[in-house]
Amino acid sequence: MATIDANKPDLPAAGAKSHPLYWKNRGFAHHFRNADEQFDACKLGMWLFLTTEVLLFAGIFCAYAIFRMLYPDAWAAGSHHLDWRFGGLNTIVLLFSSWTVASGVRAAQMGNNAALIRNLVITLICAGLFVFIKLYFEYIPKLSAGKAPGTFFSYPYAHDPHEPLWWSVYYIGTGIHALHVLIGAGLLSWVLVRAIRYEAYGPTEYTMVETSALYWHLVDLVWIFLFPLLYLIH
Repeated sequence: MATIDANKPDLPAAGAKSHPLYWKNRGFAHHFRNADEQFDACKLGMWLFLTTEVLLFAGIFCAYAIFRMLYPDAWAAGSHHLDWRFGGLNTIVLLFSSWTVASGVRAAQMGNNAALIRNLVITLICAGLFVFIKLYFEYIPKLSAGKAPGTFFSYPYAHDPHEPLWWSVYYIGTGIHALHVLIGAGLLSWVLVRAIRYEAYGPTEYTMVETSALYWHLVDLVWIFLFPLLYLIH
């Protein structure tokens, strides 16, 4: 990334419709010596933030491991009610979206704004599809049948008294993950808006594209662990 004049405006003028060279004119914050330093700091900051996200999910995985060891029959019975086909479909959706978001980063680096927009749109469609499958085919039918977490559990055909604990772990793990999907989609939506309105990204300015993509890859990575732990243990 080349050094850019720090006195250049950070945002396009209000009401402007097209800024095809905006990424060339982008400056850097006054406390950085150049654009390269700013990029490295932003990327390091995102990696540190993702570390805290890993710690969040690590607590969920630890709870899963402990309770599964204590109540294996409840875990087997609870997992039996999950359809691996829906979980597998969502896995494919997220893996494909990771490829499209990575392609979007590459497009930004190459100055191909059209390809960037196309890949971001596909990624957002995948995010919407993931949430739809999770809500419509999994959460709503299970909650309607009484397979709810904790004291809300009312499924009459439960075979183990600890099944409510299984559903608590299931909803906490997948629910927090789904929230991260929505947050990641929000970040990528903002990247898409800037790409469409301002052509804001190019070979010397793609920091937001890459950091948002890193967040999305975390979403994908966490699901790769959740899928077999929840859906395939029976």
